[in-house]
Amino acid sequence: MLKIYTYAQCSTCRNATKWLKQKAIGFHEIPIREQPPTREELASMLRALETRGGSLRALFNASGQDYRAMNLKEQLPALSPEDAFALLSSNGNLVKRPFALDPSADIFLAGFNEEEWARAFARQ
Repeated sequence: MLKIYTYAQCSTCRNATKWLKQKAIGFHEIPIREQPPTREELASMLRALETRGGSLRALFNASGQDYRAMNLKEQLPALSPEDAFALLSSNGNLVKRPFALDPSADIFLAGFNEEEWARAFARQ
């Protein structure tokens, strides 16, 4: 089943779950701040994003306060994936949201772009 990590105060997350409900796509919603994605989930997402031209930066909520406070824009180029996964898995505020994955269906989505989501779910 699709796991979607969300933050209740995030309008983009609310739009994504609304979209899933409208499309009758089942999902398990997880509060990202209380339970961030695991290192394994982050690694899977990165591998999937890299096949579409994405990079480690795509996993980060670059507009978030924690990201700015930690000056990650400057640090990110030198971070190894393992170090990035350690940061992200310990602080859900740093993770790009919504963060949706269902490895069995080859669904790996960070952020909500309706066209991208429609393409991903059309492959099913």
